[in-house]
Amino acid sequence: MSNRDAKVRAQRSPEGQRSPEGQRSRDRAGEKPDLGGRAPVVAVTGAARGLGHQLAVRLAASDRIGKVIAIDDHRGDVAGVTWRVVDVRDTALGRRLAGVDVVVHTDLDLSPDSDSKARRAFNVRGAQTVLTASAAAGVGRVVLVTSAMVYGARPDNPVPLDETALLGADPDGSVVGDLLEIEQLAERSPRTHPGMAITVVRPAALVGEGVDTLVTRHFEAPRLLTVKGCAQRWQFCHLDDLVCALELAAAAEITGAFAVGCDGWLEQDQVEELAGLRGIELPAGLTFGTVQRLHRAGITPAPVTDLHFVVYPWVVDCQHLRAAGWRPEYDNATALQALLDERAGRHALAGRRLDKKDATITAAGAAGATVAVIGTAAIVRRARRRRRGT
Repeated sequence: MSNRDAKVRAQRSPEGQRSPEGQRSRDRAGEKPDLGGRAPVVAVTGAARGLGHQLAVRLAASDRIGKVIAIDDHRGDVAGVTWRVVDVRDTALGRRLAGVDVVVHTDLDLSPDSDSKARRAFNVRGAQTVLTASAAAGVGRVVLVTSAMVYGARPDNPVPLDETALLGADPDGSVVGDLLEIEQLAERSPRTHPGMAITVVRPAALVGEGVDTLVTRHFEAPRLLTVKGCAQRWQFCHLDDLVCALELAAAAEITGAFAVGCDGWLEQDQVEELAGLRGIELPAGLTFGTVQRLHRAGITPAPVTDLHFVVYPWVVDCQHLRAAGWRPEYDNATALQALLDERAGRHALAGRRLDKKDATITAAGAAGATVAVIGTAAIVRRARRRRRGT
């Protein structure tokens, strides 16, 4: 593993990016509220599934939390909580938040296969409604979960990035673009909803049960793609560690904006050895140009900017959490193993899941450079025929 004490290069400020004044204002608004000595009532959105479900289970058993309100558009199976069924985009949400001290918003659509416009509408409208409804209900704090991806992935990124670094990701139609809009809502919140504190939690590449992202699909390919001239470094965040950090945020034991992830990082050759996968190195122009054309043709789900996150570093230094006494249970090697356990039986290329026949074609030609980017021309032709219904 690389030396975390190595000298860090100065980060260039991405053109057009704003200073982190919004983050500082959230930090200033982040003092722990006076609840008269009682433990807070915490509402969790998206509590019926995924991250929200896991968090609701943990908070229900936590001595830091007084009561848990579980919110989703359907009732889940978490015991020891109070269920309030409502869509997070519904303006009726404010009435469901009566008596709540803290809201942790986890109800996000991060699927690579979702329609980008529908996903954007759900994610941004949901976060906006949660903030507005929370302010109307007198909620003292809202915890928003985004991703360390908002810092951007670039070949010249410092390793690790400081948590106070500028948010340099591209504001496009990708999942990361959704999260950047949510970050902007958080930045504006102290002005639009004075008196309500905002905590923003930015996990590294998530792994764990049910996690399906472009990063996890990268490891479903027959080869691990790299681009010439840039060494990728890998940092992961297991769901269990994220849930632990969110518990601290819900209890206001950590405030402001902070990153969550395993200590340190893995070099590309370490990842290839642990995963039992060979890498293949291609020129950046060929790689990004091919993926961009395929995305425009509707063959691959993710825009070319999403590919940056599997070939360029975006390692973060979780200094704020460490100062609060938090330590991850998983290191990067064990988190990677959790990812590999989840991928069993699945095959993907350039973020696109393959059926069994496509996977067989791809595996047979995996020695070819172009296969590492998109597979074979046969897959492309078959995908087009399926869309035409022929």
